[in-house]
Order: sequence, then structure tokens, then C-alpha cells
Amino acid sequence: MLTTVLVLIPLQTESHATVSRAFNVITALDQPALDTALTHHADKIRAVLTNGTVGIDASAIARLPKLELIGALGAGYENIDREAAKARGIEVVNGTGTNDDCVADHAFALLLGVVRQIPALDQACRQGVWRDDLPFQPNFSGKKLGVIGLGNIGKKVAKRALGFDIEIGYHNRRPNTDAPYTYFDSVIALAEWADYLVIATPGGAGTKHLINAGVLAALGSHGFLVNVARGSVVDTAALADALERGVIAGAGLDVYEGEPAPPALLIDSKRVVLTPHVGGRSPEAVAASVQMFIDNATCHFAGIPVLTPV
Repeated sequence: MLTTVLVLIPLQTESHATVSRAFNVITALDQPALDTALTHHADKIRAVLTNGTVGIDASAIARLPKLELIGALGAGYENIDREAAKARGIEVVNGTGTNDDCVADHAFALLLGVVRQIPALDQACRQGVWRDDLPFQPNFSGKKLGVIGLGNIGKKVAKRALGFDIEIGYHNRRPNTDAPYTYFDSVIALAEWADYLVIATPGGAGTKHLINAGVLAALGSHGFLVNVARGSVVDTAALADALERGVIAGAGLDVYEGEPAPPALLIDSKRVVLTPHVGGRSPEAVAASVQMFIDNATCHFAGIPVLTPV
């Protein structure tokens, strides 16, 4: 008999079929569906598949007496109540490493897009505006890039920057002894040094509004910000004010506070490029993350150590 997995996030047809071949799947994409699943199937659900945005809270965990494993599709897991899981001895895993290249690629697309103003130039061209009536955009290459969070994704962002003759600096809670880049012991110091600031740090309470008015002022009027981490890391009101007053030159955001609603304070700004949290989404990345969940679950239920414990 197949192990029963409760799926709390939308899966594309192909991904759903992949999971369904390995497990008995119960899908609950909203609160009423979750309540129904917990009422009628709680005694057979042994695993949950979710993501960092949707997560699963302590009350839902408490209603699943047979739960042994919670998997996050992708690297994020900030809204999974890990304390509640730990108290029950429930294993928590994620899809770390499965979409790193995709996110790093997207970070560079945003950075190039906002520095060279690609969306605005595209719109101007479609409206018949010729280059002589448009402002110059700065060179992209030969600048300084500050990476906040030199983990797997941050390292891949840095590696891509080297191809543009960009100097790399970074901030972590502590120096990475294997990194050949300049370490800064504060976000403010990194922002003062950098032309570009890319955020690749985990979300959660510890990094909430890490990027605030002071950091934006330190980045300065020629500086650009990109966030491919979590929306909570950036103070939206402070960013909107900084963009409006020209405190920084521009921003590219794949994540923002209040998702999935678009950031009302930013949508009218010509200095920002927005995408709807798609940085880690590609057919290749999603397939790899789904397979990672299956591999982790297969290991767990076979009594073998999981591959990517949180």
C-alpha cells in the first residue's frame, strides 16, 4: 500500500503525476480543503508536501497523529512550524540545491533589466520612441556587487558576476573561509561599498527588514537592489520612499511583502522591475525539487537518513 502524502501547494500536471506514482496523494490547496482532509484522512497521512510560503502550522501538525515527514518544495521553509515538528520527532526536509541555478539566473536577469532599464526601453520602443529621446543607462560591467547571504545561491550569483568583470563582496553572519571574495561584517558596510546589492539570505524573523532605510541610504543614488530571497527581508515602505526620492537608482524584486498581491507602493514606480516570485521556477528546477522530495520520503520510510534535512 502506498504511503499517503498531503499536498498543500499547487503542482503542475506532470509533477502531480510524478508524486502520485510514488504516493497516495491528498491535495488541499485552501483552508476548507485542509479542514476536510484533516477531518477525514488524518489517521493515514504520514507526510506533507508544502513550501516556504504556505508552510504548515502547529495546529495542523497537531491534527495529524501519524505524521512523520514534512517536505518543502524548494529551499525555503520559513512558515513550517519546525518547533512543533521537532517536539513530535517529525523530520523536516527541503529541496535545497534543486533550483539554485534558476534563482541565480533570475537574479541576474533582474539586475541587468533594472540597470539597463530593459522593460522601460521595451515599452518606449513599442510606442515609437527613438533612442535620442531617452536617457542613457549606465554600463553594467566593471562594478561592485555585494551579496547578502553567500550560500549556494549567493555563490552562484557571485560566479555569474565574474563574467562581467565585477568585483565581489559579501556579508554573512560569519566569514566563509572558502570564499575568495571580500567579507564585510555588516550590511551597512557592504552597501556603502557596493554598486549592486543582491539579497540571497534566508527569510524569517532573524532577517525581517534587514534592508531598511539606513541600508538603502548607504547603497546610494547610483546603487541598485535585487531581492530573490524573501519579501520580508526588505522594508517595502522604506524601499518605496527611497525609489521615489532617488535615494537609490533602482530595484529588481522577485519577492515582496504581502505576496501574492502585488506591492501597491511599488507598482507605479519606473525605477523597479517586478516579477511574481518565479525565480526558482522552471521545468527543470521543479522536476528536480519534486524528485528530491520523493527521494527524501523514500529514504525516510525505508529507515535511511534523509538527503536534505532542515
